[in-house]
Amino acid sequence: MNLEEYFARTGYKGSTEKQDLETLTDIFQHHIRAVPFENLSIHCGEKITLELEHVYNKIVRRKRGGWCMENNQLLGWVLKGLGYDTSFLGAYVFNPQQNAYATLMTHLVVKVVIDGKAYIVDGGFGVSYQMWQPMELVSGKDQPQAPGVFRFTEKNGVWYLEKMRRKQYIPNQSFSNSDLLEKKECRKVYMFSLEPRTVEDFRFQCTYLQTSPDSLFTKKSICTLQTAEGFRALIGWTLTETTYNYKENMDLVEFVTLEDEEVEKTLKEKFNITLERKLVPINVKGSYTI
Repeated sequence: MNLEEYFARTGYKGSTEKQDLETLTDIFQHHIRAVPFENLSIHCGEKITLELEHVYNKIVRRKRGGWCMENNQLLGWVLKGLGYDTSFLGAYVFNPQQNAYATLMTHLVVKVVIDGKAYIVDGGFGVSYQMWQPMELVSGKDQPQAPGVFRFTEKNGVWYLEKMRRKQYIPNQSFSNSDLLEKKECRKVYMFSLEPRTVEDFRFQCTYLQTSPDSLFTKKSICTLQTAEGFRALIGWTLTETTYNYKENMDLVEFVTLEDEEVEKTLKEKFNITLERKLVPINVKGSYTI
């Protein structure tokens, strides 16, 4: 495991001398545009484990992606290796179908402190809720980014993340009522406290999320990747390509349904992923929006 090999994977060629916000942002953006957020292991007979060396081999050497516990654990290791002041936090993800936050802490994020200011770095959420820049940990401040306007709000020691999106233009009108489309313009994303966590705090969740029939991740095969203009997502057989701010205050959302034989080719061409085992796509309706 070494940082040079990781940077070759993400294509980052910038300086690593300064532990400043500009360097952090650049490293972070290279990560989210090279490493997909994906749960494909669950749907091709592989087990997801949280050992850092396994995560490193999967993402860096096998050129795969991962979910939050993999992506953000790897990012945390990289940033700590560069001298950043980092720690892990645990979040509870909002479920729009139930209009409630999860009762299980399933989302791992990274907190980074630079010159006394705290930032949240989250490279493991995917789709339109994936931040493109580290977010300053301040309450009530709009933080506009290419994906939309993010905002933290703090109440009694609990922090809430929400995101406001633009209007959406969907050329393929047969998808205009797709359950994959987020209907609300302002959406709760997750809540968290500032209590430091370790990877050990996520062992049970890692097993649960990939085995329980109630888990979103067993109901949907997901692969999403941020691009220079927006993001791509393959959920089951549905490929989505979103272009942010395609027209003034409007995002372009293009949908296409793939045939079985097109899935592997699309993973390679659009996400640079080659699986070692046969993927069985799945997309049970509900509970996941883009």
